Amino acid sequence: MLCGVEIDHPQGLAGHSDADVGVHALMDALLGAAGLGDIGDLFPDTDPAFAGISSMELLRRVIARVGDAGWLIANADVTLVCERPRLTGYRPAMREGLASALGVASGAVSVKATTTEGMGFEGRGEGIAAQAVCLLTQKG
Repeated sequence: MLCGVEIDHPQGLAGHSDADVGVHALMDALLGAAGLGDIGDLFPDTDPAFAGISSMELLRRVIARVGDAGWLIANADVTLVCERPRLTGYRPAMREGLASALGVASGAVSVKATTTEGMGFEGRGEGIAAQAVCLLTQKG
């Protein structure tokens, strides 16, 4: 799973949840912007309740918490860093799914992919990195 979309690829990502690094980065960006900690605080990997859980479900919980704290989501940007799989064909579905979850127009969400030109763990195909930023505005 990447940004809420199942990717057809012989390798997968290992994690306590479904290991969706794109959604995890986005959740941390939302929580950080709202001053609410991080996903490790809310959903510790030592808690069996979160074993195998959908990251999109965790995202819904984060969005609710951000909203309860008085924030509105204005936009979000996620960058996935990997050599493989190639993500161009998946990006529109990722963007639409994240926008729907966030409650914003698809034009307020960007999902990008880049490579490291063969360098580092991403370049060797050992994993995927993700970065995310968002803009929150106060309600009212």
